[in-house]
Amino acid sequence: MAGDELLDSLERVSERFNFGEYEAKAYLTILEHGQMTASEISDYTDIPQPRVYDTVRSLSDVGLVELQESRPMKVLALDPEEAFDDLQSSLDTLVEGLEEQYTKPARGTEAVSLVKSRPTILRYLSEVIDSAEYELRLSLTPELLDRFEGQLRSQHDDGVAIEVLLSPAAAVPGTDEYDYETLANTVKKRRGVTTPVVAVADGRYSIYATRESLKGDTDRYGVIFDRSELGFLVSVFMNTVLWTTAETVTEDGERLDFPRRYGTIRRAVADVATLDGDFYATIEGRDVLTGEQVVVEGAVVEANLTPSLEEASLVVETDDGRVTVGGQVAALEDIESFEVRIGRGSAPDPAS
Repeated sequence: MAGDELLDSLERVSERFNFGEYEAKAYLTILEHGQMTASEISDYTDIPQPRVYDTVRSLSDVGLVELQESRPMKVLALDPEEAFDDLQSSLDTLVEGLEEQYTKPARGTEAVSLVKSRPTILRYLSEVIDSAEYELRLSLTPELLDRFEGQLRSQHDDGVAIEVLLSPAAAVPGTDEYDYETLANTVKKRRGVTTPVVAVADGRYSIYATRESLKGDTDRYGVIFDRSELGFLVSVFMNTVLWTTAETVTEDGERLDFPRRYGTIRRAVADVATLDGDFYATIEGRDVLTGEQVVVEGAVVEANLTPSLEEASLVVETDDGRVTVGGQVAALEDIESFEVRIGRGSAPDPAS
């Protein structure tokens, strides 16, 4: 709902609820008796006689009673269902608009945001999933997998590489019960309920949330990394802490299509190291010594990956010799990578 429309709805509702104590007492008394004179209203309530006329005219102005200009003036109650019909409609519209304002991601210029509202965390999760262009990594509960199943299938159909970690393992359906391959390339499960909820799109836009925050515990939180380079911290945590301590449910690495685009060096190295064939890379990054922006192109001659995924690098044979490429905040390698493209037969075009 647009800001002006929401403000108009709030003003309409506030006008209808602008009841003082006298208006409230008079209205309930009139409803009880159906029809009353000003004198009778004063007798049944503690509203002073001189104030009764102003009070019932206020009720008439907002459409809750009808005034019969007779002698004495009579005040008739209107059917509350009809009297409040437009208010109900305004309230429904208002609540819908307020809910949208409350739950929509507040995307601003902040690189990092803290949120505690469960609806807002879920909305951010949905947005991270939808924002992925080529790579999506998730740590979810089985219930959240069901909630976002349609979005994940749509993204998978569009060619986004998706890896999902589910926990607790005891609640994760088997492959005979759930068709994981239609929504993810790799699915793992992790023991215990301490695993946080995580989503990382293209290695940058990400969310980290505690399980308790999704149960409505306002003392817990979710952290949003808004397309920030700090998002790689969540990717590293996902790679080195969660992913390495999980058991594979299903994977279809042999069916990966190339060229592929990667948001993190670790996923690129993992694919190259485990698949057969010759691979070529096009890597956008910067020289770790000079800070100069560079593009590295050539055949991949080495793919180095420690079992814990803590260290990952590619060695690329370029026209100027071999170059070692690492991930973000790389120090030991020659190049810190921002984006990695891997292909077969030749180096992918940077725009592919």
